[in-house]
Amino acid sequence: MPSRLDGPVKATGRAKYGVDHNFPGMAYGYLVLSTIAHGEIASMDLTAVRAAPGVLGAYSPFDPLELATPTLPAFGDTWVPLQDKEVAYYGQPIGFVVAETFEQARDAAMLVEVAYHERPALTSLEEGLAGAEDAPSSDHGGGPSLDILADGVESIEDALAASAVVVAETYSTAPQNHAPMEPHSAVARWDSEGLTVHSGSQGSDMQAAELAMALRLDPSQVHAVNPYVGGAFGGKGRTSAPAFLAAAAARELGRPVKASLTREQVFTATAGRAATVQEVSLGAEVDGTLTAVRHDSWCSTGADRSFVEPTSHGTSREWYATPNLSLRQKMVPLNLPPTTFMRAPGEAPGSFALESAIDELAVKLEMDPIELRLRNNSLAPPGKDLQWSSKYLDDCFRIGAQRFGWDQRTPAGRTDGDWLVGVGTATAMFPALRFPASVRVTLGADGGAEVATSGADPGTGLLTVLSLVGAETLDIAPERVTPRLGDSSLPPGGMSGGSTATASAGSAVMVAASAVLDSLLELAAEPGAPFDGAEVTYADGHLFADGRSMPFDELLRAVGRDSLSATGSSAPGEELTKHSFSSFGAQFCEVRVHRWTREARVSRLLGVFDAGRIINEKAARSQLSGGMIWGVSAALHEGMEVEPNGRIANGDFAGYLLPVHADIPDIDVHFVEHPDTLHNPVGARGVGEIGAVGMAAAVANAIFNATGTRIRHIPITIEDLLED
Repeated sequence: MPSRLDGPVKATGRAKYGVDHNFPGMAYGYLVLSTIAHGEIASMDLTAVRAAPGVLGAYSPFDPLELATPTLPAFGDTWVPLQDKEVAYYGQPIGFVVAETFEQARDAAMLVEVAYHERPALTSLEEGLAGAEDAPSSDHGGGPSLDILADGVESIEDALAASAVVVAETYSTAPQNHAPMEPHSAVARWDSEGLTVHSGSQGSDMQAAELAMALRLDPSQVHAVNPYVGGAFGGKGRTSAPAFLAAAAARELGRPVKASLTREQVFTATAGRAATVQEVSLGAEVDGTLTAVRHDSWCSTGADRSFVEPTSHGTSREWYATPNLSLRQKMVPLNLPPTTFMRAPGEAPGSFALESAIDELAVKLEMDPIELRLRNNSLAPPGKDLQWSSKYLDDCFRIGAQRFGWDQRTPAGRTDGDWLVGVGTATAMFPALRFPASVRVTLGADGGAEVATSGADPGTGLLTVLSLVGAETLDIAPERVTPRLGDSSLPPGGMSGGSTATASAGSAVMVAASAVLDSLLELAAEPGAPFDGAEVTYADGHLFADGRSMPFDELLRAVGRDSLSATGSSAPGEELTKHSFSSFGAQFCEVRVHRWTREARVSRLLGVFDAGRIINEKAARSQLSGGMIWGVSAALHEGMEVEPNGRIANGDFAGYLLPVHADIPDIDVHFVEHPDTLHNPVGARGVGEIGAVGMAAAVANAIFNATGTRIRHIPITIEDLLED
């Protein structure tokens, strides 16, 4: 069995993604986007569009496709295009053209004439700071403000003033786009049973539910299929504009419709990561013991205020032991594309600020940065009585320091010819979470087993995990297990996000497998069955009783059954009242900065992670390496550049910088493996997002070690490192 079941089909091009599906009579849709950042559409002239060759339909807010706004519990409303004339950002979908071919739809869309009532637009986070608003309540710990003060301390200002050493600085991070390899797309077709949509998403059952609400259908009439997803990272957690429009147009036209965003459209017609400004103040004793932490954050959000990047609550809320803690989270609504979850939302940008500040404190104290971190290691989040269920962060740093050669570090770096060489480190943490999930396990008379759920595998390895956990629980070889996912007709697996898939679906697999084996034992002992009335046991794919054994498939055939199924469900429970849960890690980075050109090159990366039990080492290593690469990208490459009129200046793969092979050295990933069965029966915690946490700070800290120049914003450019 391959260690990645989806590897061969993806490598050979046999994996079919949403847009790869074709049907007889299929038409093609193309989105029209706004060219102002704020205002109202006064008119849209589609006369020339409708007269263009091959055009089948043209839609606008004046002649819309009929769609309602769907709402999901815990997620709120999902925006649906073309339902009003308001424009909230440059690049907002405002029209849809359907034609016989893609080229005809694209060319006709260029003929749309739009007039606007334009209003002033706010497109700069810095310019909007004065009008910042309190963020809504956070999943990371209550409302927008949090204060924990030691007895006798009246304010965080007093705690900082009483500290022997204080660091107080401002840090900022650039907005980002998910930029998945597979653009958001959909192929929709209707038949007598209803709607089928092939569209990459992070949860087929959630996508089916949103489409059913938008189209005012019974949920049983919508079938969403997405066995392969070409990257998501949070950006495909909600149904995309192409899916809504293709589904509605296919119903109106009576034929299948395919719609896909262009690469440039992905940068505006989808949501992205917020820009942030963060003020961090740290107070400490001379021995490095933290006495006060203040973390005030501002983040951009769309005009709809639908998402807040919880930078302070996602990091300083939990990372270090301190008697005094103050957090403030504010948002700045802008006329820019909306923001949403992106790999390690809150933790990735928040860790850049916090871990840069910790490094600055270590420099001020003339203390080793690892020693400072370990000295303030927390047993529980500050202000909480619930200790971590399992925490081996000290081992991560100890093992990492040894593997990385940290003892060779000097406070002023070293030189290697024309290169200035420095090393940096940072803590990585990401909450260990679970979502409700259901899985069906089926034993077959052919000797195989099927493990099925609607959950998605956007490259995370869930397909293989289902097979491995299923095989282990059923006590058979993984080669005998067929996993199925990405289909809303299967038991609801929820959203693949928050680094939850293995813990969530894996726990449900164990419940379902135990249930189907119980049913198998009962079946074997029924009157007339091979083990009639006996006390039957099960092991290694066989049933045992009275000195006899029989494979489960033979038993099924003997009783005239083709298969035997059970569905199991798992969700967070009382464990949340007993412990706090997180994955932990230590990031290490070596950077080389050229003495004359000032280009920065990452030359070594090491991540050591405590994420509970590792189910599939290859997939876990891939996830963590990918996250670390993203951290390097955030530090040195990646950031959307917004013009004053709201246009994304680098909204394509030519201008939006991403690392290539030459930018990334060999990456060393090491696991400190301690199963965490207090969190879930599988013992696994998430690895999908923690790899991106702390790495940008480790890069910036290494650059400081090499050059003595402290850069407090990312991405860091050559211009930032030019000497005066």
